[in-house]
Amino acid sequence: MGEFGASAQTTAPVHARLDKVDLTFALGPDGHPTYAVAYGAKTVVEPSRLGLAFADGRGFDGPLVLVGSETQDVDESWQPVWGEVKTIRNHYQQLTVHLRQPAANGRRLDVVFRVFADGVGFRYEVPAQPGLAYFTVQDEHTEFNLPANHKAFWIPGDYDSNEYAYTTSRVSEVNTTPIAAIQQKAPATRVQTPLMLKSDDGLYINLHEAALVNYPAMFLNVNTHTFCLTSQLVPDATGTGAKAYLQAPEHTPWRTIVVADNAPAVLASKLILNLNEPSKLPDTGWIHPQKFVGVWWEMHVNRASWNYADTSNLKLAGTNWNALKNNGHHGANTANVKRYIDFAAAHHIPGVLVEGWNVGWEDWANNWKEEVFDFVTPYPDFDVDELQRYAAGKGVKVIMHHETSASVTNYERRQDAAYRFMRDHGYDAVKTGYVGRIIPRGEHHDGQWMVNHYVHTAQLTAASHIMVDMHEAVRPTGLHRTYPNWLANEAARGNEFNAWSSGNPPEHETILPFTRLMGGPMDYTPGIFQIKLDDWNPARNQGKQVHTTLAKQLALYVTMYSPLQMAADLPEAYNQHLDAFQFIEDVPVDWDDTRILAAEPGDYLTTVRKAKGKDEWYLGSITDENSRQQPVSLNFLTPGQRYEATIYADGKGADWLKNPMAYRITRQVVDSRSSLTLQLAPGGGAAVSFKPVIK
Repeated sequence: MGEFGASAQTTAPVHARLDKVDLTFALGPDGHPTYAVAYGAKTVVEPSRLGLAFADGRGFDGPLVLVGSETQDVDESWQPVWGEVKTIRNHYQQLTVHLRQPAANGRRLDVVFRVFADGVGFRYEVPAQPGLAYFTVQDEHTEFNLPANHKAFWIPGDYDSNEYAYTTSRVSEVNTTPIAAIQQKAPATRVQTPLMLKSDDGLYINLHEAALVNYPAMFLNVNTHTFCLTSQLVPDATGTGAKAYLQAPEHTPWRTIVVADNAPAVLASKLILNLNEPSKLPDTGWIHPQKFVGVWWEMHVNRASWNYADTSNLKLAGTNWNALKNNGHHGANTANVKRYIDFAAAHHIPGVLVEGWNVGWEDWANNWKEEVFDFVTPYPDFDVDELQRYAAGKGVKVIMHHETSASVTNYERRQDAAYRFMRDHGYDAVKTGYVGRIIPRGEHHDGQWMVNHYVHTAQLTAASHIMVDMHEAVRPTGLHRTYPNWLANEAARGNEFNAWSSGNPPEHETILPFTRLMGGPMDYTPGIFQIKLDDWNPARNQGKQVHTTLAKQLALYVTMYSPLQMAADLPEAYNQHLDAFQFIEDVPVDWDDTRILAAEPGDYLTTVRKAKGKDEWYLGSITDENSRQQPVSLNFLTPGQRYEATIYADGKGADWLKNPMAYRITRQVVDSRSSLTLQLAPGGGAAVSFKPVIK
């Protein structure tokens, strides 16, 4: 049993149920509200405490009285602006319970539960009422009281970074102390959401949140003895322990529990999206999912630098840039950017990202400085006007990059000018970055102040018809439904870690869809072909390599969903393997249908998707460090139609460590009655395109 204990017998139980998922709300004998969740005959969450603590000591964490409840059935459908499927069904039973503090004229609180066929979402709602206008949330007492010692896939509860490799352990074994990189930023048993769990009796459970707005992110404190998980909100900069400053009427984000008896059903869940509000944008016709290349990976593999200046002459910085000596390795120069534009145009890729184009990179990192970038001043070798003209002539758009160095107050002062500069120079997409310690000092990447900044940035960019991709931001919670110009986030350990760290283990990409991607698309930057990185710079990249095969990099375009997909390697790497690059050129980024054919977190994943508006299907299959044979039935194909299947597979002897670049491409004609057997090398994968054969 968990921390609330077996004695928490309800006195006024009320229920909501849909299919196998059953939700019970009750007040314990001491008046504390509780909830429990079951999936058929199996317990998902045992009776678990609910509550909010206010800074004035009069929050909803003490005895409460149930004054009423009602249920509502909703069954509707909606179409996303872009996504994994064309139409999403939103079917749930809602239970609203009305609570009051027992004192005369006691404050009122509602708890709203929505029960879906694949889980539960719930949130606290504080209605407008006399005597409660402004209030400060000091803590949230939400528990997830697990019935057993489940297997867990987790990363440490760092308030400022999601960029960790996942640990797989029992709940009782959660311990972040051995993870040196955390530097004691979190207690040993605090983890992040989304948290993926698997029970010994066959349930797959995912804990996260939806619609994170005007509130800090929720982490989970783990009791390794009782298996009770308790909410932990990110504090603000005051040092008082305050978490959120609110004004009634107000509500918290939804706390989400996705549950199924098979792993593919977890990945297919749209529960988190359904708990977000519909699009707030009156016009979305300008939003276009896309692929892009860019001046980026060459800096990570030490072929170029972000900064223009010779650092021995920094005393001139900001005064006379033309007098500074070029460092000779600046990647964002006009000629080099044109090279990427040419490659993009030749391969029907609509976007080119350019990092390091603007003044500030020579003095930006780890200085905790207020004034670094101004977002409108290019280096002398980056000709904004010429590149605008050149890209337009090739039918390509340049993608803006705004690294803030976490000086968010500086960015907010300059956002209007920055977005006006973008409009004036033909940019309609921006990648933002928040590397470093946040300014205002004392705030965290995942606190209420920064959560509001991310939402405000989505709103500002939308007003300027700009699409946005945020890096080093809080992990997403489905807000891309509400702000569909918010195409992607990083918010996890991406492909770049293979360039300059211990790398991502081969299982990493089989876990991310069950964790980070539950909340929304990830800009993982797949598509690395030159797996052995010391070929780029032997002196600085010795022994470095990507921890997948080349074929697995192709498969990631299907298994790692994003409407914004980078072909991350250098043009010269792709030019050596144009036969394999054809899959990247062909694979869409917007879909009408998605099916998870096989999955197990930490082991393998096979996904197939149908292109938007076309009868074309694309399949990705990946594995961990173990080789696998993956059978695939093609019954998803249109009956009676023949297709040419182009199979991009691991080659003979392929191995992520020993022989990562061996691949082979074969073709065969198939139909819905056919099947394939994919041979996946250790750390490998396979990608398949299915295109109709014209009769």
